[in-house]
Amino acid sequence: MYGVVTRNVPEVDWPAFDTAFYEVKDVSGRPADPIDSAVNMVSCFGDNAAAGEHPELVPVDAAGNEATRDRQYFDWAYICPTHDAYREGLLEIIGDCADANPDVRLDDVGFPREGYCRCDRCDRRFADSEYDDRNAWRASVITEFVAEASQRIPGRTYLTLYPDPYPGHLYERAGLDLDALSDHVDEFVVPLYDTEYGTTYWLESLARGFRTALGGDYDVNGNEPETPFSVELYAVDVDVDNLIHAADVADTYAKDVLFGYDAAQAAAAIRRKNADAREGESHGPDS
Repeated sequence: MYGVVTRNVPEVDWPAFDTAFYEVKDVSGRPADPIDSAVNMVSCFGDNAAAGEHPELVPVDAAGNEATRDRQYFDWAYICPTHDAYREGLLEIIGDCADANPDVRLDDVGFPREGYCRCDRCDRRFADSEYDDRNAWRASVITEFVAEASQRIPGRTYLTLYPDPYPGHLYERAGLDLDALSDHVDEFVVPLYDTEYGTTYWLESLARGFRTALGGDYDVNGNEPETPFSVELYAVDVDVDNLIHAADVADTYAKDVLFGYDAAQAAAAIRRKNADAREGESHGPDS
């Protein structure tokens, strides 16, 4: 199936798409009302507005460096996942989304990077926890949040993953324990973004890696992942032929292919793919 990721309500009903994801809260902190005709998406711990208004929410490393977009490696500002009031606010938003549509997608879930967070609250909670290993404690924090969120989602719980399937990387980077999260997540979504898709060998490698990381066989004719995943492609100003080729590669390994933030270009690619498939069909007596 093919889907769209959008901030524009009318696009969710376009007939080219089998499914649609609508951003209710993105990393800017921009709010929107949930809708009933799409899977509502919530950026959980990425929030420029909240970080700007309340810097005490921002995670820090041991040297006191804040996880904001002013620093290297961060494209947006993060919020510490152990801040109780912020988490409660997120869960309320997720509940509102689930009231509008039973399926909800959780974006930007996790700690910012390795070494975060070392705020006083995180240090205290780790010291008081049952864990001796800080990475294990971080993973428990994130898994607990996803479990609480999924309890408020009566339908399908989607979770976006950072596009790094190398063993241990998601766990060490963001506190994402894929095995533990799979108990609470119905489908993962992996954004594999490029502005051109002139070559796709890297896309195939990453998609194949996630198939293995999530419990499937890297051979597409082998075992399916225990928890399915979809690949999200970037569609803005991407050549249609390149986008079609990228979709073909992603579709080999993923359950579904989603197109981000340019519904017109995505619809054009899907129409071209369908037309090409029809032209290749044979209905003669020898077919």
